[in-house]
Formats: sequence, C-alpha cells, structure tokens
Amino acid sequence: MMTTILIADDHPLFRAALKQAVMASFTDANIHEADSLSGLEELGHKSLPFDVILLDLHMPGTHGFSGLIYLREQYRKVPLVVISATEDVDVIQRAIHFGADGFIPKSASVETMTEAMKKIMAGERWLPEYARRAMPPTLPDHSAMSERITSLTPQQFRVMGMLMEGMQNKVIAYELDVSEATIKAHMTAIFRKLGVRNRTQAVLALKDLAIEPPSVDSNP
Repeated sequence: MMTTILIADDHPLFRAALKQAVMASFTDANIHEADSLSGLEELGHKSLPFDVILLDLHMPGTHGFSGLIYLREQYRKVPLVVISATEDVDVIQRAIHFGADGFIPKSASVETMTEAMKKIMAGERWLPEYARRAMPPTLPDHSAMSERITSLTPQQFRVMGMLMEGMQNKVIAYELDVSEATIKAHMTAIFRKLGVRNRTQAVLALKDLAIEPPSVDSNP
C-alpha cells in the first residue's frame, strides 16, 4: 500500500531534504507539503488519509506546543513527528509529553532522518540519543491547558494565535475577512474556554507553551 506523508514546514530547503529522506525510506510514498497551519488544514479538509505528519513547531500558525496539542487532537490516530531546529532536551521532552510520536532535529543527516522515519513508521518512538538518555520518568502535568486548547474550534485557534502575536481585533478581522463583532464573539469564547478574563491573562496562560525561536547559526 502507498504511504501518504505530510511534510509541514515553512522552509523549502528543509522540506526538500526531508522529502529526500522520506523517499529513501519509502519509495512508494505519496508526499504532500504544507508551509503553514492553514495550508495543513486545507489538505485535511480534503480528507487525505495521512499515514504520518512531520511538523515544524515554528511553522506559521502553530505557535509552539499549542499547535502540536491542537493537531494531536485533530489527528488522533496518525503518527505525529516534530521536526525542529530547536534541539534542547527540554523542548524534545515536552514535545513527547504533548503527544509527539518522535522528534527529528533539523541538524540530523539525511541518513539519520531515514533511520528515524523507518522506526517511526514501524511503530517505534524515535528521539536523538542524548534526549533518550535524559528523559525523566515523569513530566509536568499540562493536561488542563491541553484540554482547553483542544476545545477550541479551528477558527478560534487561528484567532488565538493572532491574539498571541499581539494583533488587535480590527486587524484580526481584516486578516480573516470577517466583521470585528465576529472576532469579539470569538474572543469571548476563547477566554471562556481558556479560563481567563482578558487578553493579558490569555497570553500569560499560554506563555509556557511558547518556544523561543532557534538562534541563527551563521556557520551551519
């Protein structure tokens, strides 16, 4: 059977490298690509039967771990693998805690990516060796916030992301081509579902799910 794989990353060069690794692992792979969460959702609306999703935590619209939590709920039965240039042990551990089935650093060689993909598709969880050694028996419990995020509708999640970026209601309304009254209604629902009263409290509540962007290395 053909393996359908989604590569969700906003960097074309890395998508090309990952595509090469995927094709080395699965010669019959049917590969789809998305460069944003909205692009991923458009493919999802077509009811494509993904066998695995490869997700960049910094892709537009994902907003760190909140995007991972949201997508884990949307695709419960699909292996979801994080690919990231942020390779701190803490980030890897939290990605697994929030539902990722594996974590592939962007610094990995094509050979390592190929090995990781084969193991993940065989039902194994793959992490870099240094992260496996450091994995603690338990991690902090974020289940309450996870449940709140997964209760959001797709449009509410998009609005929440724009809120986190500091956009005002009228700007969000313009970007989504809806009325400002509609955005206010979404905000009210978001605050209620997150258990907060206003924008400031919402940003603070979601702060722990954010991830600092990777530092720029001038000598990759």
